[in-house]
Amino acid sequence: MAHSISKKSVSDKPPRQKPSGNPMRKVSLRNLAAHKVRLALTVLSVVLGTAFVAGSFVFTDTLQRTFSSLFADTAQGADVRVSPEDARSSGVPNEDIAAISALPNVRAVSPYVGGQLVLLGSDGAAVQSGGAPTIGESYLPDDQRLGDPTTFVDGSAPTAPGQVAINAGGAERAGLEVGDATRVLVPSKGITDITITGIYSTATESGGYIGIQFVQSQANELFTDGAHVQYIDVAGTDLAAQGLTQSDLRDEIAAAFPDLKVQTAADVQAETQAEVESALSFINYFLLAFGGIALLVGTFIIYNTFSMIVAQRVRELALLRAVGASRGQVSRSVVLEALVVGIIGSILGFVGGVGLAYGLRALLNAFDLGLPSGPLALEPRTVVVAFAVGIVVTVLSAYAPARRAAKIPPVAAMREEFASAGDTLRTRTFVGVGLGIAGAAALIIGAQSTGGAAAATVGAGAVALIVATALAAPSLSRPVVGALGAVITRPFGAIGRLARTNSVRNPRRTAATAFALMLGLMLVTVIGVLGSTAKASVDSLVDTGVEADYILSGPQSIGVPTGATTAAQQVTGVDRTAVLHPVFVTIADQEEFGAAIDGSPEGLLELSMVQGTADLNSNGFSVSETEAASRGWTVGTEVTFDTVDGASVPVTVTGVFTDNPLIGNWIVSGDIYQEVTPSITRSDLLVLVKAAPGTDLDTLRTDLEAATKPFVVVQVQDVEEFKGSQGQQIDTLLAVLYGLLALAVVIAVLGIVNTLALSVVERRREIGMLRAIGMQRPQVRRIIYLESLLIALFGAIVGVVLGIAFGWGFVQTLRDEGLGTMTVPWGQVVAMLLGSAVVGVLAALWPAVRAARTKPLEAIADL
Repeated sequence: MAHSISKKSVSDKPPRQKPSGNPMRKVSLRNLAAHKVRLALTVLSVVLGTAFVAGSFVFTDTLQRTFSSLFADTAQGADVRVSPEDARSSGVPNEDIAAISALPNVRAVSPYVGGQLVLLGSDGAAVQSGGAPTIGESYLPDDQRLGDPTTFVDGSAPTAPGQVAINAGGAERAGLEVGDATRVLVPSKGITDITITGIYSTATESGGYIGIQFVQSQANELFTDGAHVQYIDVAGTDLAAQGLTQSDLRDEIAAAFPDLKVQTAADVQAETQAEVESALSFINYFLLAFGGIALLVGTFIIYNTFSMIVAQRVRELALLRAVGASRGQVSRSVVLEALVVGIIGSILGFVGGVGLAYGLRALLNAFDLGLPSGPLALEPRTVVVAFAVGIVVTVLSAYAPARRAAKIPPVAAMREEFASAGDTLRTRTFVGVGLGIAGAAALIIGAQSTGGAAAATVGAGAVALIVATALAAPSLSRPVVGALGAVITRPFGAIGRLARTNSVRNPRRTAATAFALMLGLMLVTVIGVLGSTAKASVDSLVDTGVEADYILSGPQSIGVPTGATTAAQQVTGVDRTAVLHPVFVTIADQEEFGAAIDGSPEGLLELSMVQGTADLNSNGFSVSETEAASRGWTVGTEVTFDTVDGASVPVTVTGVFTDNPLIGNWIVSGDIYQEVTPSITRSDLLVLVKAAPGTDLDTLRTDLEAATKPFVVVQVQDVEEFKGSQGQQIDTLLAVLYGLLALAVVIAVLGIVNTLALSVVERRREIGMLRAIGMQRPQVRRIIYLESLLIALFGAIVGVVLGIAFGWGFVQTLRDEGLGTMTVPWGQVVAMLLGSAVVGVLAALWPAVRAARTKPLEAIADL
């Protein structure tokens, strides 16, 4: 009877219903709401990476839109533009202006003349335009202009030589007004006195750009050789009424002038737009690369966070499984939490990205880079990409922990020991070791060669080693952290031993936390090695290649003005000078870049000759050993230089010198330079000065500075100062890179904070027990500090080792570009290791305080 009743009671029991999706959704959302600090730290790692991506797009879109508006009036009013095939040539012959005007469908022509110059302010110093150009050009009266008339906001147009008009932005930057007298420096012509007669407006505020307009005759004198103009804009005679298009007029002119480049106005605008996009795309890719690095570091933090969340909620998730939740529902609940984190992080990251773009533009303006102004551009693509990146990265990072949560057994997980159990590391370690061996092999093989293919091989090896490190890091953390702990924690006795034990107790967590910092410091180390090697290589090149007492240099865009060179040569105490010029020619249908020297290099420039002589006659040139071998040239070989103006200049190899990156592949005499380079593009790159025997060098320096002072942009430096100025340029670039990488390091530090905070929650009962048996609050804090210190040092050491290895590989592939023996910035390495220790302690401040506040009885009550 009892048996039958029992059987009936079982049979009458209603079937168990699976929880609906709504309860599980509520569980996920309530879990997030109950752990606000954990939510905030996890969201922050998504925000920082997403903000960088969104900010990169907003910033470059803004620049692109602004520059597009600046160039929107390119070829305004014209139907066709006629220009030389090579922009570095002398230009379009003057006689072609009249010939084009005489064509039947041409209504008007507008020749353009212009070039770079330096404007001197009222104080006699060069007006700094940041990165924007300072351009001088011819003023065209309204009846000769093809586009809109010039609008003067003050004064009037220039009417005679010596009179100029200046744009409003340039006048404000220079502090000039109508009626002011000042001077301009034209690199190939020298100093010219000018008077401001008018100030004109531009359609868009163009940042640091300075535009100075001269009368036609003076512009021709300053910026042309007297026989050419830069280009000619052409307007057709009522083309639409004749059933003609711009293309028809283009074809007509092209047929008459086959040696010139003829484009429609639309083609010119499209070409200009493409050039702007190409220039800005590098900036975009550059910024996005660092945004990607930040997101990659954030990925490990998110993965680590959700792994710990799953570990802490084992009992909770097991209980859900016990009451009927399926594996899929448990897994989806974790993914839902990640989705919420991703959405919140993406929203905040997008808003932060817009703010970052504002800040970046303000920062660049503070450095006076001459960027044009304009409203921020917010494209739909930016919104989509920012949200897609933030959400997808977050969900994918939580996928593995979600799968792990789904595999929790309903009953076994209720036992305490299950929470601390972990699966074996053997498989991932074996895979990591194998991948590491393959990566190291690729790194070594790539380092044996030079060029793009070799660098790609080194890059592939570096990626393989990074992945291998990520896989093998848990196993690696035990011996490394254990060894560090044995040394660092020894003075702290039992507290130190406990901290050391805790650091290696969960190697997955330790490795994932340290890996984020490792990745950031690895990149910093690679950049540091490349920068340090580049500076050392420059120093070595100058030390071994330059024997001059002083070096005269100018801005990279214009070089040393011709007049300054002449003035320096006439200074008492100067024994001899040599002027270096850049040379562009075509050899066997390939564009080549070389150097030219006016004067004998003896005693000024070290050339170690392998064959022949260093003396350059009127048609002789010396070639580097590598270039001679690759082309099969020997002393006496005749070579033809094809110039940008279409002429052919025969030259003869007179010597072969040991490779010298300071000079390049070949060097010619000043006579050949004059023959192959149009007069309007000639420039003096450097002037090497040798003092006469017995001359006091300090006195000579003072005299050189006085002689070149009117040319304002010229610097007089000795060899050490010249090396320092070159190194400063490298340091500036490194500072920008370090600044961008700082974001990844910040995210990594947040990861340490996050991990330690979650670890304190996970070990609440353990800490409570320690407190109950007598451990004091300062001792609890000390344990957390030491754990964080060990984790940070582990990541820093591995990152530095990998960074040095990768730096060595990339340096080897660049040795043909002048990078010599690898130089490791040991001071920076030590500073990073010490800084990592400090970061480790600072990151532990809040988690340590939280741990120390654990109440023993409440924690034990949870048992």
